[in-house]
Amino acid sequence: MTSIRENQHELIGLGRHLREAIPAVYAGYAQLHNAAMGDGALPARTKELIALAIAVTRECDGCVVSHARGAARRGATAQEVAETMGVAILMNGGPGTVWGPRGYAAFEEFAGEART
Repeated sequence: MTSIRENQHELIGLGRHLREAIPAVYAGYAQLHNAAMGDGALPARTKELIALAIAVTRECDGCVVSHARGAARRGATAQEVAETMGVAILMNGGPGTVWGPRGYAAFEEFAGEART
């Protein structure tokens, strides 16, 4: 398995390359992301936790990285992320016990940066 940082850097480069080919698709996705993930009835921090649980469920490394970083930047606590991973494990069974720890480890890495 590649490290969280290696995964992030690989996906950034690949994403930039594809975005050059289909900029309108990426612009539309960015607009959807901003509309869905901003503060509303649910705080943005809660939405990042939900997205992280879904990323774990979908077994998407890039999504885990993105939403673990988002949760850290939005001020989620380690306990909130741990409990979110607990729900993901409940809903996913065995695969959740593999991907939940990945999500938590990604959050811890980004949370350390957010504190510095």
